[in-house]
Amino acid sequence: MFRLIGMKSQETHAQIAEIQLNGQRSGRPQSAGLYTSEERARRDATGWTLVQGILAPVQFLVFLVSLALVSRALWTGEGHQLATASVVLKTVVLYAIMVTGSIWEKVVFGKWLFAPAFFWEDVVSMGVIALHTAYLVMVFAGYGTQAEQLTVALVAYGTYAINAAQFVYKLRMARLQAERSSPSMPLRGVAA
Repeated sequence: MFRLIGMKSQETHAQIAEIQLNGQRSGRPQSAGLYTSEERARRDATGWTLVQGILAPVQFLVFLVSLALVSRALWTGEGHQLATASVVLKTVVLYAIMVTGSIWEKVVFGKWLFAPAFFWEDVVSMGVIALHTAYLVMVFAGYGTQAEQLTVALVAYGTYAINAAQFVYKLRMARLQAERSSPSMPLRGVAA
């Protein structure tokens, strides 16, 4: 495990996550957690939270189906057109969740992207978008073999899986923090 500058090596992963959630190193109030009370109110009031809550599992479902189709096409050499269509659909859903997610971030945090609470998730999201876009360029411009194109899709999917895990982890930590601070009030909504 890496060490953040100024942190003792005996600090646990949970303590590091707590520092990240509390915003101790980002200039946010230490008691704020992932959201300040104002941000939480904006998150709960905006319809963009529901949009993100719908698009995130839809994207994950499209990802799983597409992953199976891409893997089958690479393994057997059959079904390339269906695999390609599934990656294009996954990319369209990705673009939709990124556009709506940046709107959500603007409403909740006042920044289109890279708000301190979701900075690293947004950084990795940029890589995910770049890889998906590279795949589209390869397919529509005819670059590479079918196997090379699908391999780029798999790399994009691996990066997406890491990014999805970042968001799930962040939301889990936010839920735990909210339960500690107000056990009678469940955390509503999703992040990005």
